Amino acid sequence: MQTKQTSPLTTLTCYHLSPHPNQQLHKTITTMPPPRLFPALLRARLQANHQCLKRITPLRRASTTPPSPDNVKPVVPWKTPTSVWSPENLIPPPREGEILLERRPNRELPPIPPLISPQVVKTLPLFLLAISFSLFAFFNYQKQESSVVTSTLYALRTNPSVRAELGDEIYFASKYPWVKGEINQLHGRIDISFWVKGTKKAGEVKLRCRRRGRGGLYYTQEYSLTLEDGRRMELYDPQGNAIDPFQQVAVEEE
Repeated sequence: MQTKQTSPLTTLTCYHLSPHPNQQLHKTITTMPPPRLFPALLRARLQANHQCLKRITPLRRASTTPPSPDNVKPVVPWKTPTSVWSPENLIPPPREGEILLERRPNRELPPIPPLISPQVVKTLPLFLLAISFSLFAFFNYQKQESSVVTSTLYALRTNPSVRAELGDEIYFASKYPWVKGEINQLHGRIDISFWVKGTKKAGEVKLRCRRRGRGGLYYTQEYSLTLEDGRRMELYDPQGNAIDPFQQVAVEEE
């Protein structure tokens, strides 16, 4: 049997014995359609042509020169949770400001920077000290310029007994005075003390007042002047017989 392909249709040529007496061969040509292979090929998964190359073991060239110890590189371990580089195979990390030119799998990680830098740790105490000093100076200046302190100084200047002890020009004893205590007019509490001086002596003034009820008047609990020699002068008169500084001025005008 012989098969010849001449067109999309397949021609099949068959030779068989004829029933005639001369036993001549008769050739019969039968035409049949091609097999239906296209749907089967479409359903089949396409395979890469180079798949067979993956199964071929790559060839390696052998070198006759023995490797030097400097050129030997450590083998990269498998990336598993238990794989750890030995310390002798680690490359030190780049220093600060150094350019990293290549990436190496066995390069040691840089150290973790501290949460607070050393510069901040060194300068933080100085910063807190400066802030604290500024706050104390601000609140002291606020008390120094308050109406309570200025009124107290005015009362000392107009008191004859105080002027007899301290002299004239009564003012703060220091160029940078410090007013101790609190002035809380919101809650009705005043408790202050500071040093004053005149042309003769110096002394410490203390004033303590409280407010009677909400929106009431202040009543004085202590108003005194302690001199440098330890003597104490009570400037507050509970009977209300305080010296009016404007009484003499009113008499002179009359």
